[in-house]
Amino acid sequence: MIQRYRASAGIMLTPAVTLIGIFILLPMMLTVWLSFQDWSTQTPFSSASFVGLDNFREIFGASSVGRDFKGALTNTAIYTALSVILILPLSVAFGLMVYQHDVAGGTALRTVLFSTYMVPMIAVALAWSKLYSPSEGPLNQMLGLIGIGPQPFLSSPRSALVSIVLLNVWQQVGYFTVLAIAGLTQIPGSLYEAAKLDGANRFEQFRFITLPLMRRTLLFSAVIAIINAVQVFEPVALITQGGPVGSTNVLTYHIRRVGIERAQGGLGSAMAVMLMLSLIVVVCALFALANRKDQE
Repeated sequence: MIQRYRASAGIMLTPAVTLIGIFILLPMMLTVWLSFQDWSTQTPFSSASFVGLDNFREIFGASSVGRDFKGALTNTAIYTALSVILILPLSVAFGLMVYQHDVAGGTALRTVLFSTYMVPMIAVALAWSKLYSPSEGPLNQMLGLIGIGPQPFLSSPRSALVSIVLLNVWQQVGYFTVLAIAGLTQIPGSLYEAAKLDGANRFEQFRFITLPLMRRTLLFSAVIAIINAVQVFEPVALITQGGPVGSTNVLTYHIRRVGIERAQGGLGSAMAVMLMLSLIVVVCALFALANRKDQE
């Protein structure tokens, strides 16, 4: 009986495992292999020559390649941190608004919030580029009504990356609001009733009941938000092309420039490997921190 169950399970899993192996594991292994090679994307794989750790030394060196890579890595870290810091509190706040039964229009608000996530990022980037326009953009026009001059949202190195972050938050917050609502539904209502009987106000209920019991949901949301943030590409490619002065040159866009436009496949692969390793380290650190909090 057990053997028949294992055989049927293996048959059902085979298609999924095959697709994962072909489209995920194989490209990852190929990227790791190419990171140790001197290879141009304009030549076949057979022309690659082994150079050991030279690609990694170059991207962390003092040359222009190293400076550009470290700048892109820093921009990616800032973009990711700002996105997570904004998305998580907003998703919890919107989730509470939708979940509370005494708030009118909760269902409509949930639909509106999640609909932003359904809009393709390309369309979002193009729409927000018009909103940020210094001459005809609605944002600058509204600022002009209160006496504030046109703001260089995308043309200033100080504000360009933050402007891209706000675009991402607008598009992503609906999805994470749904996750927050899912976490809220798992909290027993009896806990809130007991807290009310003890005289706890809404802030105390949120601090001592909601937040602790949503820890796992917030951990999952943080991991997904980080993964989504480090993959940002469309807004940068369509709106800023990494500028001004490299202030929005994130790693995914920089890897594309190095690996495809400059045909330096080995260097691009090494940068992709470092991005993957950085993501793994951050996610593992989050899980370790969460487990440590649970043990305490």
